[in-house]
Amino acid sequence: MPREFEIKYRLTEAAFAALSGQYGPFRQIRMETTYYDDAGKNISLRRWTLRRRLENGVSVCTVKTALPDGSRGEWETEAADVAAAIPRLIALGAPAELADFAGNGLVPVCGARFTRLAALLPAREGLVELALDEGVLLGGGRELPFREVEVEQKRGPDDSTRRFAAALAQRFSLTPQPQSKLQRAKGLLNSAPRWGSWQAERPD
Repeated sequence: MPREFEIKYRLTEAAFAALSGQYGPFRQIRMETTYYDDAGKNISLRRWTLRRRLENGVSVCTVKTALPDGSRGEWETEAADVAAAIPRLIALGAPAELADFAGNGLVPVCGARFTRLAALLPAREGLVELALDEGVLLGGGRELPFREVEVEQKRGPDDSTRRFAAALAQRFSLTPQPQSKLQRAKGLLNSAPRWGSWQAERPD
């Protein structure tokens, strides 16, 4: 199973500038993300993530599932929309239940729009991707600015990634970010449940 293991930290403007000045070279990726659920909210109930993301204009659809150790199963494919992506994701190994949920009707829930600076860096016994994200979370017709850094394992043991992330946090006085972008974007719906206005402004 493809597996995602990453550690996130909040970033101040100063920390963002310090990290971007210290590491690199970076690839710049403009991201526009829409998160989906089915009519019965089965995807959310299972703590899965289903999203379509434009990455510098390329449409990539991804499903993530929660694993017992806190990491996530992850499958992704290029596709014009999530409906077209479902059978491809299942063929790659994603849960077959996705087809049933898609049959219930998939609807956009919330989203994000941000720029990522990404660099691959050695981490003792492995390799990590350092991703600096800056933009807005979108939900209920509202926007919430954010900055964060992700340390994502690309190769090697979890402990190597943890040590890299801990050293980074200590050096730059970083605060953990325990919530995903999806969780924070969905939080906007609770304060202003008007997703339709954002959907009209940001068509899929």
